[in-house]
Amino acid sequence: MARNSIYMGPRLKRMRRDLGLTQADMAADLEVSPSYVALMERNQRPVTAELLLRLAKTYRIDIADLAEGDADETATRLQAALKDPIFADIDLPALDIADIATSYPGMAEALLRLHVAFTEEQLARAAQRENMAKGEAAGTATDPVAEARNFLAARRNCFPALDDHAGAVGEEAPTLGAIIDRLKTRHGQAVQFVDPEIMLGAQRWHDAHRERIFVSHLLDHASRKFQLVLQLGQLEARRQVEEALAEGRFETDNGRILSRRALVNYWAGAMLMPYRPFARAARRTRHDIEALSREFSASFEQVAHRLVTLQKPGEEGVPFFFIRIDRAGNVSKRLDAAGFPFARHGGRCPLWNVHHCFSSPGSIVTQRLELPDGQRFVSIARTVSAGGGSYDAPRAMRAVALACAEDHAGQLTYFDALENTPPAEIGVACHMCHRPRCIARSAPPTGREIRPDTYRDPGTPFAFAGD
Repeated sequence: MARNSIYMGPRLKRMRRDLGLTQADMAADLEVSPSYVALMERNQRPVTAELLLRLAKTYRIDIADLAEGDADETATRLQAALKDPIFADIDLPALDIADIATSYPGMAEALLRLHVAFTEEQLARAAQRENMAKGEAAGTATDPVAEARNFLAARRNCFPALDDHAGAVGEEAPTLGAIIDRLKTRHGQAVQFVDPEIMLGAQRWHDAHRERIFVSHLLDHASRKFQLVLQLGQLEARRQVEEALAEGRFETDNGRILSRRALVNYWAGAMLMPYRPFARAARRTRHDIEALSREFSASFEQVAHRLVTLQKPGEEGVPFFFIRIDRAGNVSKRLDAAGFPFARHGGRCPLWNVHHCFSSPGSIVTQRLELPDGQRFVSIARTVSAGGGSYDAPRAMRAVALACAEDHAGQLTYFDALENTPPAEIGVACHMCHRPRCIARSAPPTGREIRPDTYRDPGTPFAFAGD
């Protein structure tokens, strides 16, 4: 029997408390002394195979569940958290981390919660510094969008409990027909596809009083399915969503509302694209988004969004950054799985391919990128549309981009055609970019003195002293 199945003190103690037993009660049931139970709970004595069988039989517990526990998952989460640069000078062997997770799960969980809180605080401070640099209001506490983004970013936009729950529901209702049947049989809600005018232009409306779920008949198959899965998430994943929200810190009700909405959308994506099957398919297709869209009957944007969430500890995929913008450059969605420097500020450099794809709607545009500090990335961008479905229905076109560090480029089918092309030199944002010769610049960099150039035209919007 494996070592972590023999020494299981914290799990034994938790099980005893869950059963409402004292050490003396358990000792009597197992025919051992109370002191021996105490020693086992402190990991000073192992739980023998014979005693493990007696525990399972006496308390009618699955021996596999009792023996396995969740120490391995906790250790993996700890290893991921301890990669933070703040711990860089501390020698933390993997074996020691595993021992902490096994012997002191409460302390391990406390450390993980502190690290998430620390990350959220760092993100909030970074946003505050950015606003101050731009001369805007200093605080971000009253910005609900920033609150929601910080909540997601602090957890790398990955929520394993939601993945597990959504995946289980997805196995029971894999098709549109099965989802409709589940809504009817489990929740008493009938589904009707109707003209959006009946819903005042909405895509979906849950009439709880009449036990009806109305969905626009103008939506395509993938969008219909996603809308119904969203509704299913509202009905079946409330507890899981609220538990995830309880780990966040919100100063505004709107920040909590936006985060709740993001988590329900996360759950819906996890049901349509279950974690392990989707991760395997992503590796097999080398992250071919169009191929994944067909395989999982999902839209290009849904697949791109899902790729960012493959960061479950121990089962991580490629760490992507995702952004969605409109023609004017307004950012409507931004997700980050790796702490990239343009995760907060990016999307504003006109040299980035996410701005180019509006000239070739529906085509994938690829690009190698290099930031001023030398970091290199690979970017995949394409336009996506919302609305439509009839001649006079309103439409909106946006562009989405996925980017990852070039270290991971070999795992992308898109890099084969890019490998021998020079990278495009872009900036994070004009006020943070110090490239002197950029003809696309719209603002001078913060802290640089502008040179008057009375007697010559440098051919760039701004010339800086010292260049």
